[in-house]
Amino acid sequence: MLSRMTTSAEPVGFIGLGRMGQPMARNLLKRGFSLIVHNRSRTAVEVLAELGAETAEMPAEVARRARTLITMLPDGPDVEQVFAAERGVFSALEPGTLLIDMSTIAPATTRVLAARAAEAGATLLDAPVSGGEIGAVDATLSIMVGGDRHAFDRARPLFEAMGNPERIRYLGPSGAGQICKACNQLVIGGTLAAVGEAFALARKAGVDPAVVREALLGGFAASRVLDVHGERVLAGRFTPGFRTALFAKDLRIATDALGASGVPAPVTALVQQLVTTLIASGGGDEDYSSLGTLASRLAGLPT
Repeated sequence: MLSRMTTSAEPVGFIGLGRMGQPMARNLLKRGFSLIVHNRSRTAVEVLAELGAETAEMPAEVARRARTLITMLPDGPDVEQVFAAERGVFSALEPGTLLIDMSTIAPATTRVLAARAAEAGATLLDAPVSGGEIGAVDATLSIMVGGDRHAFDRARPLFEAMGNPERIRYLGPSGAGQICKACNQLVIGGTLAAVGEAFALARKAGVDPAVVREALLGGFAASRVLDVHGERVLAGRFTPGFRTALFAKDLRIATDALGASGVPAPVTALVQQLVTTLIASGGGDEDYSSLGTLASRLAGLPT
């Protein structure tokens, strides 16, 4: 069913040109892929059109014109709308089409959509990403892929145009990519909360947290979170990036998956409450690394 490989000569559909999707689509154009783009906001479409992309008025039109189609949307209901609405992708889906959803959504939703695609003779990969807007712009995203292995091989040139080839991973059957993304967010959230507490302790005790960070980076506590987000916390630089409100959505997906699998997660439950507190205090539109300031606020320290 997936005998044809994607090449730069074949048009690739791309739906969802937001903060992440637009730079991802730009990188595909830079690598020589022909794009047909659609987005709710016409402005975003016009930006890509100026760079050489063709445009479509609705998702069904993209599905009619492209045998490979990428979606990058905020949440599960958005993905379901694009695929299953009256003029959605499924209404015009051709057999042999490869669908690649790079949104972060519930694994159960992914599996339902993949089954619906299979009924039409198409294949859907779930391929959520990590790396934020910087990773999208620099084409250094980590990409976590679930679904058919042959479809993954077909899609790999596209993934390599948007992500770091060393961080593109095939995880297993449909939904496995979304499970991996949930695991990613659990680790980031717990680590970021602990980094914030460490910085608060250092400050309360009169020790420079920047020096503490440097010391920790040289030992077993070193992590990308401590390195990248720790620097942001110390600098007070929280321009998103990845908004706290979207991180809260990802944690909701992760906790639903934990519950469905019968996995207790008391640490994640606490992190989820901390993120809710951050949003309630007005931080929903800040980069989610601002979670690292919450311990200092609770300790009565200026932030």
